[in-house]
Amino acid sequence: MIFKNKKKEESIDRSKRILPVHVGIIMDGNGRWAKKRGLPRQAGHKVGAATFKKITRYANSIGIKNLTVYAFSTENWRRPKEEIDALMDIFYDYLIEALRDFSEENIRTIFIGDVTAFSPKLQQLIHETEAISADKTGMRLNIAMNYGGRDEILKAVREISGEVADGTLKPEDIDAGLFSRHMYTFEQPDPDLIIRPSGEYRTSNFLLWQSAYSEYVFMDEILWPDFTTEDFERALDEYSRRNRRFGGV
Repeated sequence: MIFKNKKKEESIDRSKRILPVHVGIIMDGNGRWAKKRGLPRQAGHKVGAATFKKITRYANSIGIKNLTVYAFSTENWRRPKEEIDALMDIFYDYLIEALRDFSEENIRTIFIGDVTAFSPKLQQLIHETEAISADKTGMRLNIAMNYGGRDEILKAVREISGEVADGTLKPEDIDAGLFSRHMYTFEQPDPDLIIRPSGEYRTSNFLLWQSAYSEYVFMDEILWPDFTTEDFERALDEYSRRNRRFGGV
């Protein structure tokens, strides 16, 4: 489904709506949002970070059990150095704020991706954030940083190959279930719904293995910094209208 006009959607009784258990969001459009306003791209990332915090809290409040957000991809290192430096500062400031502001929120934060590529101080803060929220029983928030779906699959292949090589695993025992256990999100269900604002219609290397049967909602008319809780609700409404057959009839 591609949303082009907010007024064209059918109404739905939200009291009877089926919520997805796991939602993924490709937080796209920060740079374009800033460019439209004559601002540096970093300004869009700052506003996008505030939107992220708002949507995270809202998702938890309405009963979403798992939320995965695409914050920084393995390909994002190709961006200009000043933009990457600004993003690292935003990530650091966000984590400092999260440790303070989310302390009362029942949200468990998990980072997926190869975080060893980040500075030691950012890595330390990532580990501290995970440790402090480890006992939380509410929504699981996966923040994908230095994450790429292809890299994740290659990681799984290397780990499984190592088990075969050392004799702890037989090749004939490799199946989809075992492969899934080598994904970053192995303790969680696969995403039911993936939302992408900003008018781009591609997966961008996000949760490639896990999204085999995900429902996608592309939102044409909005960039991530302008994404609201009502936009989130519209995507959830659209998900509830879907007939998910998983290859069956």
